[in-house]
Amino acid sequence: MTDPSNGYEAISTQWLATRGNRSTHTDAVGVPEVRRWAKTLPQGSSVIDLGCGPGFPITAVLLEEGLEVFGVDASPSLVAAFQQNLPGTPVRCESVLDSTFFDRTFEAVVAIGLIFLLKPEEQPHLLHRITIALAPGGRLLFTAPAQPHTWTDLMTGLESTSLGAEVYRTHLAAAGLTVTTEFEDQGQNHYIEARKTG
Repeated sequence: MTDPSNGYEAISTQWLATRGNRSTHTDAVGVPEVRRWAKTLPQGSSVIDLGCGPGFPITAVLLEEGLEVFGVDASPSLVAAFQQNLPGTPVRCESVLDSTFFDRTFEAVVAIGLIFLLKPEEQPHLLHRITIALAPGGRLLFTAPAQPHTWTDLMTGLESTSLGAEVYRTHLAAAGLTVTTEFEDQGQNHYIEARKTG
């Protein structure tokens, strides 16, 4: 049976101890970039954080910037930590490939450190699902290495695959999303921002 958490449930205790806690929140790699992006959204915008984990650091940053945030993660242990860390913030324990996304649309979608955990053939499917979940003019921010690359995740031991920025641009266009900018953070993580054109 396939693990919908892509190995993160098995390493949840280690993840929570080293990365997914309040003490690592403010200085974590990617926090300044996500915060800058969040500041460009209108106050109160609805955002869904896909692969939200325990809520630190990304969901917490979005909340701090005055956004209405929802989380989805497939690891029961990480979702339980999310509920403890950010009480009152809606979260569901579901695979992003099967989630109902709260049966609503959003002004923005964030997927940091997620898409490359999926199988290559699943990644375009997720981008299509994200497009459906976005309101007209809605924005997507996600990370994936800019160059096509397959590697073994050091924590889970599972294979990860980036299709590469060029292929992601093609899939985004096919899904009805236009890339607006790309950039990297201090950890050399590659970010792609896109907007729903319809």
